Amino acid sequence: MATIFRLDASIRHEGSVTRAVATSLESTLLAAAPDAKVIRRDVGRDPLPSRIWADALAGSHIPDSARTDGQREALVVAMELGDELARADAFIFAIPMYNFGVPPHAKAWIDVVIADPRFSPRAGNPIAGKPAYLVIARGGAYGPGTPREGWDHATGWLKLILGTVWGLDVKVIEAELTAAHVNPALADLRGLAAQNLERAHADAAEHGKGLAERLRAPEAA
Repeated sequence: MATIFRLDASIRHEGSVTRAVATSLESTLLAAAPDAKVIRRDVGRDPLPSRIWADALAGSHIPDSARTDGQREALVVAMELGDELARADAFIFAIPMYNFGVPPHAKAWIDVVIADPRFSPRAGNPIAGKPAYLVIARGGAYGPGTPREGWDHATGWLKLILGTVWGLDVKVIEAELTAAHVNPALADLRGLAAQNLERAHADAAEHGKGLAERLRAPEAA
């Protein structure tokens, strides 16, 4: 039975584009592979306590006898988060761009995971080569030729962590102009925004089918 890890980082539940697009992928996958198990971590609605990263980082560099109770507790959390990743066969990361960067609670989760020695940049990448899907949403347009080209400081960093540091086989599913329906300045782009969102859901569904096939491949062999 395949295990899928899903991280949600949107602070919204209703109306969240990343949640909805990620669910399109997950639903298509589960329709084709109903025995798959999904491990869920929602840092958008249930963020890690702010002290965890500092305690885990400090505790990871000293012997256990010198650690405070808070450092030991933080390292246990880091190991639990690492175990969630280590148990998974594939990954869905649903992370919106906030204020041109990564949401702080998603960044905090990544920082705490990296405090687990298995997932530090110096480690052997225990999840390397496994399939991962990064669902990212941006309220405006940030591609080549747009006024805010280069302002997206989230996607590249996330690809660096997931792909380069952790060695995952990352595919990106992007939705742009997600704020067009509420931002009068983007009113002329609402038709394009709708097309973009429809394409993101279609891409997610297609990736869900492809992931189901990929996860069945070892059994077929």
